Amino acid sequence: MSGSTKAGISRSRADVAAVKMLKRIAVIILVAIIFAAMLVFTYHNKGTVDIDLILMTVSPSVPVAFTIAFAIGWLFGILCMGAWALRLINQRRSLRRLLRVSESEVTSLRNLPLDDAD
Repeated sequence: MSGSTKAGISRSRADVAAVKMLKRIAVIILVAIIFAAMLVFTYHNKGTVDIDLILMTVSPSVPVAFTIAFAIGWLFGILCMGAWALRLINQRRSLRRLLRVSESEVTSLRNLPLDDAD
């Protein structure tokens, strides 16, 4: 029985390693697709676009404007995910604190003498 447990554990570790490798491959493929799409977009859109800001007007090329917009969106996404991660960390900390309190209460209740053990 213990052999099958060890095999199950080693299989799960192998599965975790395979999933990590597949995630890395997927990220590499996604980056390559985005890069290729950016190259095609740059090749087919050589014009400029006027962006009217409050104080001035800028005229970058379409690929530059697209890249800047993409970068700003990416940074905004990172900031939002950071705020979400901090919220999760705080929630996890409070839940661990509650778990420690509950475990200590259970331990103290288990250590109480039994009055009706007769």
